Amino acid sequence: MNFDGSIKKFLLVTAGGHGTRMGAALPKQFLELSGKAILQLTIERFLEAVPGIRVVTVLPKEFIGEWKEYCSSRNFICPQILVEGGITRFHSVKNALGRIPDGAIVAVHDGVRPLVSKELISEMFSRMDGCRGLIPVFPSTDTLKVLERDRVSGELKTTEEKVDRSRIWCAQTPQIFWSEDLKRAYSQPYDTSFTDDASVAQEYKIPLSYIEGERFNIKITTPEDLVLAKALLSR
Repeated sequence: MNFDGSIKKFLLVTAGGHGTRMGAALPKQFLELSGKAILQLTIERFLEAVPGIRVVTVLPKEFIGEWKEYCSSRNFICPQILVEGGITRFHSVKNALGRIPDGAIVAVHDGVRPLVSKELISEMFSRMDGCRGLIPVFPSTDTLKVLERDRVSGELKTTEEKVDRSRIWCAQTPQIFWSEDLKRAYSQPYDTSFTDDASVAQEYKIPLSYIEGERFNIKITTPEDLVLAKALLSR
């Protein structure tokens, strides 16, 4: 595929979840960090890194109106295509891809990863000249154990299986693709193994390239993640 400055670039930001693990009254994407909603901070990173990028935001149906009101009240001027989320992340992304034309580059990013750097975003878009799909990954630093849970007692038990930590990498977002490739991949029937866009693309045999991600490009899922994000933003 040919890459030049005329190629349209899209951010498909997934914020269709309800964030039950956070235990808050609002979905986690609407909680505030540094006086702004997490979702706003996330989108702003891309607006700063890629001027002119077009934004497609996936939201829970019942919060679309609230997000519009938020953007208006905070003077958050960012034209967005708002899309209703599906029953899973897979279905949400598939819904949103219907609003993105062929021949574009699309970055799919978690709405609750507001700490991704502008430098990583810019670097990833610049590398799409020679990639079909580009995935940021970060090496695992923990010792990994393969355990089994006893069906009766519920206790965790040791297995003989060993894991070579040096071969384990954690996938992050944004994950960037040519739009027609990703649309074709998402035409596949849903499978529970589809946990991110890379897994969907890999099943469709789209070749993937990788770039080292960032330690603090965390996904805010729990109250502890929120505390860490606040500390990192206050540095």
